Amino acid sequence: MLKNLRYVLIGLLFTARALAQDERDMDVDNLTFKIASNRIFGKITDAITNKPLEAVSVQLYGKGVYGNDSLLNAVLTRTNGDFRFTNLPKADSFKLVISSIAYASKTFSVLFTPGNVRKIAETGFVEKDLGNISLEQDATTLAAVVVRSTAKPALEMGIDRKVFNVEKSLTATGGTAIDVMKNIPSVSVDVEGNVQLRNSQPQIFVDGRPTILTLDQIPSDNIETIELITNPSAKFDAASTGGIINIILKKNKRIGLNGVASIGGGYPDIYNGNLAINARQGKVNLFASGSINQSGGIARGESLRENRVNGVADNFFNQYSSNARLRRFNSIRFGLDYFLDNRNTLSFTQGIVDGKFTNREEQDQFYFDKTGTLQRTGDRLAENRSGFKRYNSQLNFIHKFPENGKELTANVNLNYGSGNNLSNITNAFFNNDGTPFSPTARVRNDGTNKNNQLTIQVDYSDPKGENGKLETGLRSYINDVSSSFAAFALGNGVETKLPLSNNIRYKESVHAGYITYSNKINTFSYQAGLRAEYSEFEGELLDSARKFGYTYPNSWDRFLDGFFPSLFLTKTINDNTDIQLNYSRRIRRPNFRQLNPFVDITDPVNLNQGNPQLQPEFTNSFEFNYNTKYKNGSFLGVLYFRNNQRDITRFSDTITAAQYQQLNNAAVDPNAILNTFINAQYTNRFGAEFTLQHKVGTDFDLTPSVNMQYRKVKAIVGGLDLSNQGFNWEGKLIANYRFPTTKTSLFKNLSVQMVGEYESMEVTAQGKTIEQYSIDLAFRKDFLKDKKASLTLAVNDVFNTNRNGNIFDTELFYQTGYNRRNVRNFRITFSYKFGSATFKLFNNRNGNRDDED
Repeated sequence: MLKNLRYVLIGLLFTARALAQDERDMDVDNLTFKIASNRIFGKITDAITNKPLEAVSVQLYGKGVYGNDSLLNAVLTRTNGDFRFTNLPKADSFKLVISSIAYASKTFSVLFTPGNVRKIAETGFVEKDLGNISLEQDATTLAAVVVRSTAKPALEMGIDRKVFNVEKSLTATGGTAIDVMKNIPSVSVDVEGNVQLRNSQPQIFVDGRPTILTLDQIPSDNIETIELITNPSAKFDAASTGGIINIILKKNKRIGLNGVASIGGGYPDIYNGNLAINARQGKVNLFASGSINQSGGIARGESLRENRVNGVADNFFNQYSSNARLRRFNSIRFGLDYFLDNRNTLSFTQGIVDGKFTNREEQDQFYFDKTGTLQRTGDRLAENRSGFKRYNSQLNFIHKFPENGKELTANVNLNYGSGNNLSNITNAFFNNDGTPFSPTARVRNDGTNKNNQLTIQVDYSDPKGENGKLETGLRSYINDVSSSFAAFALGNGVETKLPLSNNIRYKESVHAGYITYSNKINTFSYQAGLRAEYSEFEGELLDSARKFGYTYPNSWDRFLDGFFPSLFLTKTINDNTDIQLNYSRRIRRPNFRQLNPFVDITDPVNLNQGNPQLQPEFTNSFEFNYNTKYKNGSFLGVLYFRNNQRDITRFSDTITAAQYQQLNNAAVDPNAILNTFINAQYTNRFGAEFTLQHKVGTDFDLTPSVNMQYRKVKAIVGGLDLSNQGFNWEGKLIANYRFPTTKTSLFKNLSVQMVGEYESMEVTAQGKTIEQYSIDLAFRKDFLKDKKASLTLAVNDVFNTNRNGNIFDTELFYQTGYNRRNVRNFRITFSYKFGSATFKLFNNRNGNRDDED
């Protein structure tokens, strides 16, 4: 074997030297000419139909150093059956081997002769045109060929993850990543665009790396697939207690020019456009995309509160709001892949996103005494303008070793950007007779922020034996955030800076290394892994020089806090059925919004504030999976248990007299509720999730899923016991129907998709959330040759029912309320696919540069 390897290496060196030779001498009729290049070309056709054959393998061999045949090059024929070899070494003969599925292979020699001396002198190369080479069908091979559909299903279910094909999501066409998430089993999206995976907040990745983009800043037309990883192994970032949602963006690598363009509009105030294009030739693959997206509408909400003294109702407050929102996003993404050789690829990607938002919220406020008699009213107007710019730069390197599956990857990912926010709030109070109850309160807010994230990661994968695999890697993540917010009370032409102003900066660092090993013994397979992380959080309130943060592990005797093990045990029952038991330990670190002590007074009776004293929470997660496939579909059943120590939990209480005094002139209510975050003692979740994919006939498929969970929260704050427990469930149904092609032209290539979702009430530390339900519907018509064009009509939230709300029940108040982010909308989107396999990025130089370099 070593001897053969030596011959191969020598042959490769010989070939490389020959290919690197720019000029070659050839003696023709006793005259010497400079030969720039030799070429062999031809065309492969079917022997019966004479039609060109695409993707036929053509291999060219020459004599090596030791006289044996050495592979010089190999290509696949193009759509027109053409093939070409250039830059050939000096030789008078070559061997050609042609092979293709369902056709008999053909081998023959190619002989070079001096030919026309004058032509050689004028053109600088010797060429051999082999003409049309016909292949005959191989009856033996053809009989064994089984034609199978290569179309991806909408949802691919595996033991460790689910992969959702976004192209199948008709209702998300022309929308954003939020619209995509609503169509995925196990995932729920509230009206504020917050995503939960099995009632927990997951970590969002884009192309496997952290992002500062929110989901409504990512156009759905730019997304290829969504990966759901409910219980990540030690290979993944430990800060994923709620799982991982990985958004894979589109990046085509097909030869030639390929692209898709779309444009659409709708109601209310909706328009969208997207252009994605890819061009590949030889070693270079260029890609770019640009999109615009706007949405608007008037969202309504309400809060109904009973204020209590010693648990008895003392007065009442009702608030009704109407918020006219308009959001605009523009994004550009471009980059290139450079294939250094067969085993090394270098890629660069640059993304730019720009966003602008306007909000105009009007609130009607009504105050009642304990008998229900109206005492006074209030009118509040809040106008807000905000914007941001986000940038993402990625540099990737992939090296594939000669051993199959052995790979080294390196990645540098930089997210950076800034934002601004400007708002004006006016609150006026009136007696029942319309006279002023108090002076009108006016507040002006002005804020800016910057965010820089750097991730450097190296991963190495090495197969061990037939089934073993060792994976290891290093990762460093640095997140630098600064935020400045100034609030001013306006009165008599004078501005007074309010105490809720703040200037904050923090730096978060996480350095990690991991190792996992997997193997298989008969029908039993396993994967064991260990991840070590060291994290620091350094925050400072710049105006007061107050510092806060944490370090983990914070001492040598607590070093085990920085280790995160995982174990996956899988048993194959038969070819279609697997069962798995897995465990992992994870960490959830508080985010900027949860830590920032800034008081958000947008809603005068429902204030929001972060808690800089929050500490990370730790999660122990167990899952049992049962996955089986049958003739018409597949089924995945999961039983799970999660124990969250120091669970980060929302906490609400009425503001104190001291807090109200600090916020005086800030247009807030003296009985306002302050919503913040605390570390509970623990939260336990026991759950069961079932997902079914079933195909009815050839044109109809259903994907129902249900998630049932029992939650127990243990939380004691300042002697106040906030513990709670209860059962909740959610269900989702995705139905797709494609009209048979035998129908009339109106229904031919017409598809229909319906997505329905329901979420029951869910317990919280001080009450419960209200139930949510919605239905989305979409129609898509494909037309033109090869279905290059499509027209999609989508209706989101058909019955305008989707809303987010809470019920609080404490000794001091009882409140029920809801709000909305989006309203029912209609979108129509036209898409067109285009491409050319013969498109060239570069012009051939002197006719001697091969497209398949």
